[in-house]
Parts: sequence; C-alpha cells; structure tokens
Amino acid sequence: MFTKILIANRGEIACRVIDTCRRLGVQTVAVHSDVDRDARHVAMADQAVSLGGAAPADSYLRGDAIIAAARATGAQAIHPGYGFLSENPEFVEAVEAAGLVFIGPSASAIRAMGLKDAAKVLMEEAGVPVVPGYQGEGQDPADLAAEADKIGYPVLIKAVAGGGGKGMRKVDAPDGFADALDAAQSEAKKAFGNAHVLIEKWVTTPRHIEVQVFGDGTRAVHLFERDCSLQRRHQKVIEEAPAPGMTPEMRAAMGDAAVRAAEAIGYAGAGTVEFIVDASDGLRADRFYFMEMNTRLQVEHPVTEAITGVDLVEWQLRVAAGETLPARQEDLTITGHAFEARLYAEDAAGGFLPQTGTLTHLAFPAGVRAETGVRPGDTISPWYDPMIAKIVVHGPTRATALLSLERALAGTQVAGTVTNLSFLRKLAQHEGFKAGEVDTGLIDRDVAALTARPVPCSRTRALAALAALGLDRGQDAEALHLWTPLSWTARLIWRDEAILAQVTGLGAGRYRVVLEGADHEVTRDGGWRIDGAPIAADLATGAGRIHVFWGNTYSFDVPDPLAVAAAAGAASGVVEAPMPGLVKSVFVIPGDTVAAGDRLAILEAMKMEHTLVAARDGVVAEVLVEGGQQVEAGAALVRLEEE
Repeated sequence: MFTKILIANRGEIACRVIDTCRRLGVQTVAVHSDVDRDARHVAMADQAVSLGGAAPADSYLRGDAIIAAARATGAQAIHPGYGFLSENPEFVEAVEAAGLVFIGPSASAIRAMGLKDAAKVLMEEAGVPVVPGYQGEGQDPADLAAEADKIGYPVLIKAVAGGGGKGMRKVDAPDGFADALDAAQSEAKKAFGNAHVLIEKWVTTPRHIEVQVFGDGTRAVHLFERDCSLQRRHQKVIEEAPAPGMTPEMRAAMGDAAVRAAEAIGYAGAGTVEFIVDASDGLRADRFYFMEMNTRLQVEHPVTEAITGVDLVEWQLRVAAGETLPARQEDLTITGHAFEARLYAEDAAGGFLPQTGTLTHLAFPAGVRAETGVRPGDTISPWYDPMIAKIVVHGPTRATALLSLERALAGTQVAGTVTNLSFLRKLAQHEGFKAGEVDTGLIDRDVAALTARPVPCSRTRALAALAALGLDRGQDAEALHLWTPLSWTARLIWRDEAILAQVTGLGAGRYRVVLEGADHEVTRDGGWRIDGAPIAADLATGAGRIHVFWGNTYSFDVPDPLAVAAAAGAASGVVEAPMPGLVKSVFVIPGDTVAAGDRLAILEAMKMEHTLVAARDGVVAEVLVEGGQQVEAGAALVRLEEE
C-alpha cells in the first residue's frame, strides 16, 4: 500500500478520497487553485500545494504542475478523482514517465473508450450488445441522412467525442435531419474540437442503467447496476441501486456484458459501463445496449458502496499498489437499496441556471451520508461545478430507502444561495418515481410542477416574524420588554412581497402572531408548536435575512428598522423608536441645529445598540425622552421644527 498520495482534484471527491486514505493510514497531498486556498479538501489533507490561477486551465488542468507537486511532496501516486484530468491518457503517460503511479486505468484503456464510434466497434467485437446505428468514418451529410433512413426514425445524432449531452440531437423525421446534423456537428466542434458524429436508433422508452465494474488489468468483476434514468439535459439528478424492476436474468446478462467490456481492454481500477435500455416492454435481457464506458470513478459510486459494503476508493488504491482484485464475483452480493441526490447551487425554477453565494448556513440530518466539499462560510464560486453535496441514503427496501431520501432532503438546511433542494424533494415524492416507473423523459414531462417555487404558508411566515423580532433565540418576552401589553410589529419581504405581522407576547414563550388572513398561536419550548401542533422547523438569521427550514428553505429579507424609521421621520419631522427598547443616551437639546445623519440618540433593543440619526437638516423643536427611559415601538423621541 502507498504511504502518501496526491489527489489531483477538488471538492467533494477530493474529500471522499481523503476519508478513505485516513482510514487506511495513507497520507494525502491536496492541490488547489487560488480561490480554493481555504477549501475543505485543503484543510482535510496532510499537505497542500498551490497550483495558482482560478480557472481550471490555470490550475486543476495543469498536469505538469500537479506532477511536480507530487514529486516535491514525496507522493508515490496520483488519484485523479473524476472530471479534470481523470480520463486524459496523455496525463496518465506523463505521470508514469515521472516514476509515479496513476490510480486508474492505463492510457490505452482510456483511449479505447475515448471515442464513442471506436468503442462501439470494439464492444461489438467483444460480444457486447450495441444500439443499432452507424458509426463509420464517412461524414457526408447525404450519406449520414441515408444511414438514418436505413436505421429508421426517430434517430439520435451523437458526437463521438465528449459527453454531457453536447453534440447530441434527436431527429423525429427526415425533414429535420439536415438542420439537426449541422447543429450537432457545430456544437461538437466547439466543445471537443471534433465534429465527427455517429447515428443511433432512438430508444422510445429509454432507461439509463449502468454497471459498476472493477478490474486488475487481467480480470474484472461487476458490482451490479445503478439506475440513472432521472436526468435533466442528459445530466443525472437522482441515482439509485439496484435498478427498480430488474430481473435476475437481465442483471446477469448486463453484468456479464460489462465484464466482457472491461476485460476486452485490459481494464484496471474502477469503471462504469453505461447502457441504454428499451423499457417499452419492461426490463428484458435482449433490450439493453452499450452506450459508453466511463474510465474513472463515477459521481454516483456511493450508492454501489451502500448496497455492496465495498469501499471503491480502497479497492482503487489496493489494485494500483499492485494487489489483485479484492473479491471474486461470487463474493459480491446486494443488500438493500440506496439513493443519491445531487444538491446543487442552481435555480431550478429559473432554467436550472448555476448560482453563486456564500453559505451562511449548511447542515445535514444525522445518519445521512452527505458527501460535500464545502462548509458554512464557504463560497460557491463561478469557476467550478456548483455542487454542494451528494445526499446518500440506504434502506432494506426501495420504499423505505426512498422515504429516507425524502426525509433527508426535508432535513437538509442551506442558506446563502439558491439551491435545487425543493426540486429534489418533489422528485422524491413523484408518484411515478415512487412506483419505479422511471425513464429519462420523466423530468421533462413534469418539469413545470417539479420546478414550481414553494410558497411560505402563514405558519412559516409567523415563525419568520418572531425571528425578525429576535424572539426565536431563547429570549423571554418579559425579560426583553417590561410593559403591558407586549405587542410588536414585524416587517418582512418575501420575493418583493411585503409582509406585516403583529406579534403579541402571551408569556412563557407563547406568542400570538396575526398576519393578513391568518392568526396563529406560536409556542417556543425547546422546539416549536403552532396552534398546539409540534412542527419540525429550524431558523437561521444573518446579513439581514431570515431562513426558515421546514421541509423547504424559505428566505425572507428584513427591512432595516432604522431605515424605515428614518424614512418616516423625514416625512413627519419626528424621529420615532423603530422597536421597543431602552434609551441609553440623548445627544441633542431643543434649539440645536442638526444635519442629516447627525446622531440624536442611542436605543438599546434586542441586546444591541441602535444609533438614531436625523433624516434631514433642521432645528430640534422638542426632545421627548431622556436617558434611561424605556419606550415602546413608535414612541416619539425627537421632533424637528417644520421646514
């Protein structure tokens, strides 16, 4: 086993690799860009080396700098994670030329699967079923159109290089072929520098099922399948293992095909053989077809680990260090069911656009495997993938695991950026998904309902109103306010909607909250009760915002009470107390001339001191309070002469 390795990656996968290395007693070296200098993976590693820059091309894609860092720190091997340089055969060769070990497949194996057309031919030779289609060298538009006619519409035009849905177009009829071909080739050329395409038969009820394989360069085993059919624009959203509806016959056939694929290229390490399945007549052993092989660890590998009990990163390290396969095929079994949901900083309702921001709050429920590369206070940068975490659950059955996923998502708390958390929850509750009726078109068919923004109910707004007054943090109303009745006004903003709430203290942590069209009694006694019913809600405040975590995340803006008071004072010439409190100091007397912004008094409220200032130039006509006086919200403190 190695004593020290370098991880040529960032984020949650770098942290994931470090976790296994710690358990095995292997030291780790992190690399980082300038913007990642304080990242979680850097803090977790035993050593860290800066690669400079911010963009991947200036940091995580600098193979020469990564190799130099490995040699300088005494690392014996490099783990590439996924993405970046993980499937770059030239990087593999450079690592080996430097006398280091690449923890992954050989350069030749990566090249064999790097182009979809060549890989498809190789798989046919190995006896692996492939989608009917054309993957020849000829790229004349007329010839490609003729091949599409032979295959039969609908067809899929697919770039032979790259992935992620780029350079792909579905064509339903011959009259749309020419435009789709031009668009696919143009996109492929820009994305991959290669405009070459292949043509495949479009599968009408497609499911994306992949098989985890592991090889030692001579032989391989499979660790069963994962269903990745819940996709958006060819990007996976929720993965599960095993695949719902899978039969023993089809599992055996797919597993055998995946092992043949791996052994055909002398594969070493963890890899995934991806299949497209025609589910129009259920899952049948004669209706799955090879799509591609990912020659690296996959983002969704934790669900396989959950059902097999295997640490795939440990296997990667052992095989790369020269050991043989840690298990035989007959040693591997499936226990229970697992799901993984990808939590991103993205606006699902706004077209899934990536978001940035500083995570002011981040928490995951106890007992949930949350693979993350960020912590509270970290910034989601525009430079990299906006993944916040992978939330992984396991249960004895699919139904119980799915219930655990829904609860885990409901209990996940994120503030400081827009996320897809509500979208994921709705997917977990989708009746078709719950029934196992999944295919790659499910999200697109129901996208409007799945991406609708959740609206806070009156109970959620009542909690936010208490937080706006500081009554969520354990202060007792009687200790804060010494008069009767105890009544305050809370102002909130939710998505440009102004919310006004009247809050009355009823004693012993009890409050009445009156909003437009609603009246609730809220009790704080360690947890929350609303109208007598216990609720599982948490609150977080900061930077002028209140976040209520109750299944979804509801974020409210709190108008600055001093700004509100100043605006009112400017109009009337009267400076009022914006909230109940104690007048600590008064700085003016009648007859004083003041300018806009001059200090008039200090009010102590909610254990903070608030400076009240003149909203306009003028002359002090009256001082209506003195230091040490307790005042209510709205009490007049200073009046200026009329202009």
